[in-house]
Amino acid sequence: MSMTDPIADMLTRIRNAQMVQKSHVEVPHSKLKEAVAKVLHDEGYIAGYEVLRNGPKATLKVALKYYAGRPVIDRIERVSRPGLRIYRGADELPKVQNGLGIAIVSTPKGVMSDREARKARVGGEVLCIVA
Repeated sequence: MSMTDPIADMLTRIRNAQMVQKSHVEVPHSKLKEAVAKVLHDEGYIAGYEVLRNGPKATLKVALKYYAGRPVIDRIERVSRPGLRIYRGADELPKVQNGLGIAIVSTPKGVMSDREARKARVGGEVLCIVA
């Protein structure tokens, strides 16, 4: 059975793993998922990630991060989805919790956080928000 929204699946796996205090979670690999994991790591929401190549299929192992026994990611939600794509210009990108959270945006210059996209003056598809 094919998956209609692999990014939402990745975010749900992260959310579920953090609820039961897992140290890491594995998701099927894709370049877009790896780019989202890179942004999460650069912004300090996850401890790290690595690509595990085991045969023809690769997996993405995401190391989750906790502070004082609580998950660092308080909220992670999909915004744009296959049934309703959400595109925003550089000036219209959402500010998550007045700048305390981030929005992950897929732009022509690659996947980046909303701050980086505003600085580069590019808009794109708002993939998800993280707080």
